[in-house]
Amino acid sequence: MKELRGKLRVIQAPLAGISDIVYRRLIREFEGKNTLLTTEMISSEAIYQVPNSNIIKFEESEYPLSFQIVGHKPHLMAHAAKLLEERATTIDINCGCPVNKIVKSGDGSFLMRNIPLAKEIIKAVRKAISIPLSVKFRLGWSNDEKNYIEFARMLEGEGVDFITMHARTRAQMYSGSADWNEIKKLKEAVKIPVFANGDIKTIDDVKKCVELTGCDGVSIGRGFIGDFSFPKRIETFFETGEVIKEPDLFEKIEMLKKHLEGEIQYRGEVNGVKFMRKFYPFYISSIKNASKIRSKLVLLNSYSEVLKVLDDILCLYASN
Repeated sequence: MKELRGKLRVIQAPLAGISDIVYRRLIREFEGKNTLLTTEMISSEAIYQVPNSNIIKFEESEYPLSFQIVGHKPHLMAHAAKLLEERATTIDINCGCPVNKIVKSGDGSFLMRNIPLAKEIIKAVRKAISIPLSVKFRLGWSNDEKNYIEFARMLEGEGVDFITMHARTRAQMYSGSADWNEIKKLKEAVKIPVFANGDIKTIDDVKKCVELTGCDGVSIGRGFIGDFSFPKRIETFFETGEVIKEPDLFEKIEMLKKHLEGEIQYRGEVNGVKFMRKFYPFYISSIKNASKIRSKLVLLNSYSEVLKVLDDILCLYASN
């Protein structure tokens, strides 16, 4: 376990099925040195049954690294946190996932409808570990059940070190717009650090969000997909105010190649190529006929086939 480096300003938010060990490694490779990386969401039930699951694999280069756990049984959440403590910089508790499968089990954002249970979980985990503890949550269950301030004050009272709020309700899922004004209200209501999450996709978004909310930093999930240089660019902005230009298509295709090669090395060629299909739109969205090219890419099953299409894109880009 290694401590945070300096003041924490940037968090790579956990994304199930996306922020695996390869994804996290590439953020470090592209010089996101001080960004707090986060594992995919880890089920406390699953880790109890399979303590050495692949999902908890990590590399030394990933530090600082947060392990996010999810569940609704205090003793299993405490067990998971304790098991992960020796390899984690921080432990994060998921009280924000809106996916049906998760909330139907009483996990994720459903815990915002049961504050007494959420409090038991926080208390049990806080007692089990000595490293920093954070919690990610939403505005509440719905517009009629916005209880994020009450929830955050409970977290603060139970010794949580910092919090992240996705500025949508569970009912919104990922639709509509994140309401940064609510993050401003949250920041004014608690004393612990607050990280803003939702609809932060550019440096301009970072600037506007921080100025509006007064948040201590940003937590970004989908905004990092397809651009491993974004964490470094945010870190640089916070440190110096400098705005580094976004990568061009050539640079994005090179990132895609590295991502593809990493997943093939990790999963094998067939599974690695299939796993990468979900990522193609994020890398090639700026080019002409992007949807047509994506439709072609998702049908390919070998590294050489994908590489040929990507090289064709680069040749076309270079000639224009």
